[in-house]
Amino acid sequence: MTAVKIHGGIDILRLPVNQEEHVFPPWHIKYTQSHILHSKCSKSENSCGDKDASACQFCIFSRTLELPHMPDMVFPNNILTLKHQNGATLQFNALDALKTVSNGKINVQLACAEAWKESRSESSEYLEEKVKPFDWTFTTTYTGTISNFEVQETNERIDVDKLRRRDKILFYHDITMFEDELHDNGIAVCSVKIRVMPTSFFILLRYFLRIDGVMLRINDTRIYHEFGQDYLLREYTSREAKVEDIRAPPSLFIEPSEIAPHLPLTDCRYHKLVIISNKTESVTNNERVKETITGATSMKANTSEADGSIT
Repeated sequence: MTAVKIHGGIDILRLPVNQEEHVFPPWHIKYTQSHILHSKCSKSENSCGDKDASACQFCIFSRTLELPHMPDMVFPNNILTLKHQNGATLQFNALDALKTVSNGKINVQLACAEAWKESRSESSEYLEEKVKPFDWTFTTTYTGTISNFEVQETNERIDVDKLRRRDKILFYHDITMFEDELHDNGIAVCSVKIRVMPTSFFILLRYFLRIDGVMLRINDTRIYHEFGQDYLLREYTSREAKVEDIRAPPSLFIEPSEIAPHLPLTDCRYHKLVIISNKTESVTNNERVKETITGATSMKANTSEADGSIT
């Protein structure tokens, strides 16, 4: 390993990157993994210049996100990319995932912040600092970054029974994009898993939030594709509940897949991603997905339409 120390730290760009590539015609699948984001600029004591084309990753994240605080652990090189031979691309990365976190323009987490503050009075000094007008839970509605797809609303659903079959797993990987321990009062983590079978692949992008003694939240994006078809199915669900309202053993609170069925479904959206070869627009979150669909509205469902907790 060739690590270069800069300003008392280590330039993360010089640290080794673990990567692997697989071809499952007509798809090329690649992942990269490396260390957490550097805690300060690795090039200059005064940070990279605004017009520096080769700015370090810390400065890129800081300027792009404009958040007063980033998660404890951000993995800028943990990226999963799927590319179709026609040019359609689906990618999952930390920077785009964090772009959907409220940065102060809309403070959607105040009620939860107050509940957390009341339940953690012994940490009041920390909380006074932490509960700023931004989403300190780092809740993300990220569904992946796509290009060369036509996004359509659909009534078609992922066939859960097919996912439950014991098909041979040709490739599997689990990648964490960011994580924060909420000052030892819980956890907020965003990760993506992929598994490839002989006739299909399945992706689970999950944001999991647990604030001890206060609440649980799970935002899931499931993507399923059967080889030979010209589209992917994407299902986004959001679930959450206050701890006092959850009728399940506390031992399940640390297992997202186990606790998910016990959390009420608060939002869901179902889309078909049709593969095309002449579209260049990229979409990085749910709001921008809507912009590509004239008159699009979210498809709501009641709790009886619970998605399977397939991981």
